[in-house]
Amino acid sequence: MTLHSQINSAYKLLTEQLNQAKLLLLHPASRYRSVLIAKLVNDPAIPVFYYAMGPDDLDINAFIAGLTHDLMNQHPTFGRHLNMLPASVFENPEDSLDILLETFTIELAEFSDEPFVFVLDEYDRSNPADDIQKFVERLLDWLPPNCRIVINSRTMPRLPWIALIARGDALVLRDHTIVRDEFYRPKADEVDIEVFALGPGYVLQNGKLVNTWEGHLPRLLLFFALDQPIITRSEICRAFWPDLTDEQAVNVFHVTKRRLHKALDTEVLIHEDGFYRFNPDIRVYYDLDEFTSNLLQGRNEEKDYETRLAAMEWAVKLYDGPYLQGHDDLWAQERRKYFRFGFAEAIDFLAQDWLKQGRKEQALLLYLKALKESPEREDIHRIVMQLYQELGRRSEAVAHYRALAHLLEQEKREPEPETQAVYEQILG
Repeated sequence: MTLHSQINSAYKLLTEQLNQAKLLLLHPASRYRSVLIAKLVNDPAIPVFYYAMGPDDLDINAFIAGLTHDLMNQHPTFGRHLNMLPASVFENPEDSLDILLETFTIELAEFSDEPFVFVLDEYDRSNPADDIQKFVERLLDWLPPNCRIVINSRTMPRLPWIALIARGDALVLRDHTIVRDEFYRPKADEVDIEVFALGPGYVLQNGKLVNTWEGHLPRLLLFFALDQPIITRSEICRAFWPDLTDEQAVNVFHVTKRRLHKALDTEVLIHEDGFYRFNPDIRVYYDLDEFTSNLLQGRNEEKDYETRLAAMEWAVKLYDGPYLQGHDDLWAQERRKYFRFGFAEAIDFLAQDWLKQGRKEQALLLYLKALKESPEREDIHRIVMQLYQELGRRSEAVAHYRALAHLLEQEKREPEPETQAVYEQILG
């Protein structure tokens, strides 16, 4: 294959995957990533808005200011909503993150009514900025439905890629292939430790359960370190000890890190260039790597149906319970939602297979299992109600809706119009 055809193949994959995920990363090891960005920016068929991170993008305020300045040249009205925000928002941006996200989303929505791409180039310049990473991660929840983000970076960005991929929000492209495994580290035939995050969270070393943690924090620190390619000490301290002063949190962190290293009798976290990361010399099996890899295999429409079905079945088997079940730390709760979404997707795939065989009872049982993990999924509630009705269990369909309505009432919400319509159809 000639260089020209290789680039065209990689670009074809990029443009195809814009329809599949909100966020695309051109893997740092991609040979053609800069060429692909140039090709994308100059493609007359795709509206693109471009921002290259600069050396001053070291916090969210500098990022918003630089972004607004550059994008005004591409869309003259960009920034008018951001510029109207009170100064207090920018004085304490972490506490005003939702306001910033909502306003920024309004700005993006005014770019175009048609599908468009927002490129963040040279993203590695933002690596030291914890608040920019949180902003970009949270932006995916606010993103206009016609907007896609493409990131180009010389290093693996500090985002929770495994979680984002599991939820279906992100994909990592390496030239003309989608990265479907080995997200942060290569697989090993033999491993030093086995880490299981789905369920209560435990670790095996040489086949034996590790129970010498001296408290739960060293064990949780291990899971936190595996969540992203690199992390900062400040990020760790804010996640684990938000109520302590910086000095107090740093002291507790070092104690926790020493206990982690002692429990596994090795240096688990290494410090390089101002960042911490999981020691690449440790051969590790991580259940979330396998879980997410199987989700990607199941989503891969180029594979035959039986291969996809087997992958989704294995993803469901790997799901031994919610992520770090029993731990209420805010960061763990946030991650839990991502993997629950992936689990519900795998359940849906298997349930649809039962429905193709006319096995509605088996499909209903699977959907009820999914709702135990993701009770907020009204789309699944609607399927359950319809299955109850089709099985001649109308009273259970009505009872299911009323239980859902009661649950939402406690949150001062009503069922979605689509859910109410299904209920009315059942009553009618």
